Amino acid sequence: MNELFSLQGRTALVTGGSRGIGRMIAAGFLRQGAKVYLTARKAAACDAAAAELSALGPCISLPADVSSVAAAQALAAEMARREPALDILVNNAGAAWGEAFETFPEKGWDKVMDLNVKTPFFLTQALHALLKAAAARHPAKVINVASIDGVSVNPLETYSYAASKAGLIHLTKRLALRLARDNIVVSGIAPGAFPSEMNKDARDHGEQVARRIPAGRIGTDEDMAGAAIYLASRAGDYVLGETIVVDGGVTHARG
Repeated sequence: MNELFSLQGRTALVTGGSRGIGRMIAAGFLRQGAKVYLTARKAAACDAAAAELSALGPCISLPADVSSVAAAQALAAEMARREPALDILVNNAGAAWGEAFETFPEKGWDKVMDLNVKTPFFLTQALHALLKAAAARHPAKVINVASIDGVSVNPLETYSYAASKAGLIHLTKRLALRLARDNIVVSGIAPGAFPSEMNKDARDHGEQVARRIPAGRIGTDEDMAGAAIYLASRAGDYVLGETIVVDGGVTHARG
């Protein structure tokens, strides 16, 4: 059973890994034996997170803003200089924008769609050769971090965010079908309420948010790490194109 969920000897890249869900996933991977590269837009935060997580295992900071195709390609080139293969890619970097329908701006659409949908595609494309190199030994993994807001509708006016996460869930299916021929398994996670900079409500008002969750609590680091480890390890090799909802039952309660 330990082998089934082991990540010993595997190398992972986690985008948006300096905080929140990305950091939870990175910490879980490290505890299971992986070598983890973190990338985040703010270099100081990325460096600090990698330094702290290094107490758990080898963790390297690669600060980058992956919101453009050129930046994604540059990050992939840097990974290729450092590693002959990449076993696990976690596309977690994301953005949100909330504003009333009447005033919702174009920049609030483009920024969110670019980072949440375009970047996962083009970063996966740029890292394709490294993923295929790892897949010669065992299935390589791409894990896209979506959201329950791409599964069911919440009352917030986050139009581009909801659309982008629904798009990412569908993109996960499409990529899974194509990359399966290269022994690359693509799957996703749709988190609910986890404390983070993006979900300040869960972070700052956890007890209040928990009242709306059937499980009676917000998500923990272990909840997120467990789902990601499952998909990244041998245990998840036969899970193609699926996005696992990790939300304590919220999507079912929404109906």
